[in-house]
Amino acid sequence: MLFIVKNTTFPGLLDLLFPHSCRGCGLTGEVLCERCKNNIIRNRKDFKKSNMYVVSRRNGLLDQLIQDYKYHSIRALARPLAELLDQVLPKNLPKDSVIVPLPTATHHVRSRGFDHTYLLAKNLGKIRKFKVEKILVRNKNTVQVGADKKARLTQAKEAYAINPKIKIKKDATYILLDDVWTTGASITAAKKILQNAGAKNIKIALLAYSSLS
Repeated sequence: MLFIVKNTTFPGLLDLLFPHSCRGCGLTGEVLCERCKNNIIRNRKDFKKSNMYVVSRRNGLLDQLIQDYKYHSIRALARPLAELLDQVLPKNLPKDSVIVPLPTATHHVRSRGFDHTYLLAKNLGKIRKFKVEKILVRNKNTVQVGADKKARLTQAKEAYAINPKIKIKKDATYILLDDVWTTGASITAAKKILQNAGAKNIKIALLAYSSLS
C-alpha cells in the first residue's frame, strides 16, 4: 500500500497555520485518520516477548509519525500514537495501573520544546484512565545515539534513578513506556531499577522497534 506522507521542512509551523492533514493519506482534518490508524494495527505482527507490547516495526508510516512527533514537534500526534498503544495493550490491565514514562534527556526536551514521552504517557493515561507518574528520573544527560549496545547499556545503568518523592507499591502494575526500542538498553536498565525498588509486575509499552534480538 502506498502512503502519501506530508513532508515539509517546517511541519510544526504549517500545522499552526493550516488544518491538519493525515500523515498517511493526506485527508484534511486529522493528523492521522482512522483508516490509516487501523491499517497500522491491521498490518502489525504479534510479539511473543512476555509483558512487552509494541505497535509495530519502525518503518513506513509509523516511522514517519515518530519522526514528525519527536523531531518536527507535531504535538497533535501524541493522541493518535497513544491510541495505537491502547490498541496493543491488554484490555484487562488493573484499573490502578501506573504508566511510567522513560525520562527524556533535558537537552532533548529543550530542543524539541516538550517532553515527547511524558506527553505520550499523559494521553495514554487519559484513554485508559491510568495514573501517570514520573517515577524514574535522570542522573545525567547521557547520549545514546550512535553508541553500540554494550555502551548503551552502561550509559543507561548510570542514567536512571528512582524519584525519591515517589514510593513504589509492590502490588501495583507498572507500564514502562518509551517510543522506540533500538538495542533495548534503556528499557532493560529502567526495568531493573524498578524491580530493585520493589516493583513486581512490570509491563513494557513501545511504539516501535528497530530490533528485538
